[in-house]
Order: sequence, then structure tokens, then C-alpha cells
Amino acid sequence: MFSNRGNILIGQSGGPTAVINASLAAVVNEANQCPLVNRIWGMRFGIEGFLNREVVDLGNQPIDVLDNLHKTPSSALGSCRYKLQDDDLPAVFQLLVEFEIGFLFLIGGNDTMDTILRIEAYCRKRDYDVVGVGIPKTVDNDLFGTDHTPGYGSAARFVALSTLEAGILARDMRRVDQFVIHQTVGREAGWLAAASALAKTTPDSAPHMILLPEVPLEKREFLATVKEVYDRYGYVYIACGEGVSWNDGTPVSAASTVDRFANLEFGAMGGGSAAVALHRLVSEVFDWRGEFQITESLPMCGADRVSPRDVEEAAMCGKKAFELALDGVSGVMVSMIRRPGAAYEIVYTTVPLSDVAVRAKPMPSSMISDNGMFVTEVFIDYAAPLVGELPRYAQLDVSRTATATHFQAI
Repeated sequence: MFSNRGNILIGQSGGPTAVINASLAAVVNEANQCPLVNRIWGMRFGIEGFLNREVVDLGNQPIDVLDNLHKTPSSALGSCRYKLQDDDLPAVFQLLVEFEIGFLFLIGGNDTMDTILRIEAYCRKRDYDVVGVGIPKTVDNDLFGTDHTPGYGSAARFVALSTLEAGILARDMRRVDQFVIHQTVGREAGWLAAASALAKTTPDSAPHMILLPEVPLEKREFLATVKEVYDRYGYVYIACGEGVSWNDGTPVSAASTVDRFANLEFGAMGGGSAAVALHRLVSEVFDWRGEFQITESLPMCGADRVSPRDVEEAAMCGKKAFELALDGVSGVMVSMIRRPGAAYEIVYTTVPLSDVAVRAKPMPSSMISDNGMFVTEVFIDYAAPLVGELPRYAQLDVSRTATATHFQAI
């Protein structure tokens, strides 16, 4: 049943994606067409901005802006990584009452789902009728209760294309740089690092090794595999998740800084990175020259490498969230379930926010190779429909290379 308060509040939180605005645009477009909706408010910079009364009137945006929003990267409303405190809940409640909010939508990951869960529960205890629905988003693909998350397909495509092109570079520059370490985001789950495998077309092409946060790394085994790959192909291309750790639990990056959610910081904010540490190790042990590639946030905003299916599904999640709210369904996140079979097909359903909040979904063991340093065909079959077809580039037949003896014979 529709709330007697017809005002909507929607926000974006956490790291952006190339398709998060498609979800936002879908909610706004659906709400604009619904006569029961009065006002559509957007949180400027997430719940942190809302606490400072920073809101945007989304119902009066120009039509051309909304039409273009679905293909605009990053978070149009602005985002935050603010951990909502229990002491903040009374202020949030008062603002919801003041703005006469009947419907709360937040687009984000597991920490964002925890925020909606706590706000909705706080309001319910005070007999304030607010419908809270979560819209999934994360490039990490680590949300429970859904086959995959909007944003992952495009970020995975970014990683796969980067590996494909950087791998060709590494192959052709092997006489200069003997190895490459390519780091992707992914604190606790290796879904993005694993996507690099989609670039592999032949046994000698990149990547040769994929290091995942799910599989602790044993140093001697790692170095032995690096040497084995080099002896076979003449160069080594390694993809790694930023959160990969040694088998004693120590982060390869040696990171110790934590964020507001008590998560380890990696990359620039962590003061170190797995790619730099591994680069130093390989270079020192083998006396090789090599490169490291660290893209940080670029896969989160690469609209030029977006997956069309990802845009479509992000928009559909926004549309389904509005339909659920219209029916009075609260305390849930929109979920995507893949139908069994060779043909790719998604069914949209729901999962309780309590099943999603805070937790991170790792890659299952069926998708990880026996030695823990690559993926299986199970992962390839899973990820390929989300990423879409990749380009195929030419490779010279170098077996026809002429020698000095050959010229003398001619």
C-alpha cells in the first residue's frame, strides 16, 4: 500500500560505477510518471550530506539531463563513505519527518544496505511509515543475495580490455620488461581481478597468473610459478586483487590504515599496494625489469568501456525498486537471479537487507583453479555474458622470422 507521504528521498553511497546513474535515472523517471508522488529529493553526498540538509530537487531536472543521466558515469548526486552512527539516527529521523519522506532509496553496497536497514528499523519503532528499498551497486561484485551487481559488468569489461591491450604490450616488450603486475580493486573478493582472464585467447597470452584475496599466497610457490611461466613464455603477466594477502594473513601491500568502516585501506590511501610490493619482490629475486599497472578508481567511471547489458540491468534495478516501494515492500534490496541454462536470463526479485548488510561475498571455490592462481571455466561462463564480446587483435606469424643463414641461402 502506498504511503500517505508521497515524497521520495534517494541517495548514492560508496564508490561510484559507470552505471550507477542509470539506477538513479530510472527511479526518477518512474516517480515523475506516478501521480501519487509529490516531491523527489536527492541526497547530496549521501547520508552525510543529508545530515547537513543538503538535498537536490530531482523532480524538476531538465528532461535532457535525465535522458543523458543513464549513460553518465560516477555518482551524479555525489557520494560519501560516512558510517552512520547510532547518535545520528534521531537527526536523520527528524529530517525525514520534516521533508515528509515516505520512501527511501539508497544505491550502494553492503555498508549502504546496513544504513537503510538501520534507518528503516529506527523509523518503524517510532511508528513512522517509511518504505526503505536498497538498489545494488558495486564494482567489487561482493553483495550476497544477488547473482551479480550493477557496475560489475562494466568494471570487469574495463579490466578485461585493459588486460587484453596491456598484455599485447607486455608480449611485444618482453625483451625490455620481463614482467607486469596489474592490480585491480577488490578488498576481500577477487571478482575484478578474475575478470582479467576473459582477455586470454591463447596459452601464452595475458594473464598468466591471477592472485585473489580468497586464496592466501605462499611466497615460494608464487615465485616458483613466476619462474615457470617466464621459462615457458619469456614474460609474465600477473593480475592481482588489491586485498591479496600472504599465507600468514599479512596483506601483501603491508597496509595498516583503516577507513571509517574499519576496512583496510589499499592503494594511495593505504600508503602501499600489492602491485608495488610484488613488483619489488619479483625484481629483486630474479633481477628483472618490469612494470606495475594500478588503475585505482578508473574502472568505476569508464563510460567508454561500459557493458550495455550492465546499463540495462542497472536501470531495471531502479525501476523494480520503485515498483516494490509502490507496493509497500520495505526492508529489502532488489536482487538479480540468473536462470539455469545456456541462454543468459535474469529474474528480478528481492533479498532482505539483513542478509546483505556489511557482509562481503567471496568467489566460490568452483571458480578458482586448483593452484589458486587462476580461474576455471565456471568463472568464464559466469562472467562472459556480463562483460560482452571483446575485440580480437591481429598477431603476426613470427615463426616465419628470417635468419642470417636464410638470407645467405637465398
